[in-house]
Amino acid sequence: MINVEKRNVLILAGTQALFQTVSVMVITISGIVGWMLATDKSLATLPIAMMMVAVAVTMIPASLFMQRFGRKAGFILGAALGVVAGLLAAISIWLESFFLFVAANMLVGCYQAFAQYYRFAAADAASENAKSRAISWVIAGGVIAAVAGPNLVRFTQNIGTVPSALTYLIMAVLAVLAIVLLSRLALPAVSITESHEPARTLPVIMRQPIFLTALAGSSVGAAVMLLVMTATPLAMQICGQPIGAAATVIQWHVLGMFAPSFFTGNLIRRFGVLTIMGTGVVLLLGHIAIALSGMEFLHFLSGLTLLGVGWNFLFVGGTTLLTEAYRPSERAKVQAMHDFLMYGAVTIATFSSGSLLSNFGWQAVNFAVLPFLAVALMMIIILAIQRKRARIISAAVLLSPNS
Repeated sequence: MINVEKRNVLILAGTQALFQTVSVMVITISGIVGWMLATDKSLATLPIAMMMVAVAVTMIPASLFMQRFGRKAGFILGAALGVVAGLLAAISIWLESFFLFVAANMLVGCYQAFAQYYRFAAADAASENAKSRAISWVIAGGVIAAVAGPNLVRFTQNIGTVPSALTYLIMAVLAVLAIVLLSRLALPAVSITESHEPARTLPVIMRQPIFLTALAGSSVGAAVMLLVMTATPLAMQICGQPIGAAATVIQWHVLGMFAPSFFTGNLIRRFGVLTIMGTGVVLLLGHIAIALSGMEFLHFLSGLTLLGVGWNFLFVGGTTLLTEAYRPSERAKVQAMHDFLMYGAVTIATFSSGSLLSNFGWQAVNFAVLPFLAVALMMIIILAIQRKRARIISAAVLLSPNS
């Protein structure tokens, strides 16, 4: 990547780290605060679930806003919503208002919706050969979040007269820092008239094998990861594991999600995007094999780490593959629809996780994801076969005497 590209990628990676730290903090503490504020304790995880709903609902409006006003303006607006979310959450805790707290978490979801386009901005600004590496490096910003998020919660949760209020004020500060970084962003103007071909309709684009495979990879990877990760702390408590052990497992899981991003892009360039996506599915199947073999600490630790790496390969790979599915004039609507559908799947998985675990147990949670992994793997294999056949036909035409 050239210097301007590297600068933009580093800024986006930094803002990704700040945003992801906020997300990890919310996942770590919002359930606890929800339990504290909710009169009906069965609603304790509603703030997190509604955050995921807000992400899905905001994806398309966020893309349309950025198409009109630019990525930079959209990213700054998203971070500003993060500032409001942190302040509102702290106020809701002080007022002991559960539904105000739910609203604050939904604003975090709006922030997350805008931030999901960081990786697309990096890909759009990078040269063709550097796209996968740009995506990968931006996602790698989550490594910082894996360490910073849980520790910030641990150190701030009990400071002050109102428990957990300071934690959410820290989230607001992190969002302010993101705005400062984003103000230095210098993304090139993206023309929607680069292609002489007219923009196709969404149904036409979405019927492409490339789009369907990219969507299957990223959506199945994200939904499987959230379904299992959400159930893990409770499953560990049920089988007698201490809370500290669950925190360690989640921290290693998050590291597994983001640390591979330092080399996933290079792996895609060397072995091909479909090979890396297929490997991601195999790693998720590896998690299931470990999870079904026992419920000791090492089973959870090794299984959840594999789960994180498998998600990374599918998410980075799916995002890279998606860039091949659209023309420049189609970019905004295709990226928005992809992430809207992906977060729709994530929302369903988040709502389903607790019910599956409480009614059917930990093994059922893991068995439930097998059909979806099978579908994703089948689509990856079919697209790989189609591409191989196309290369063979192309080579045969070039070697033909009449060509």
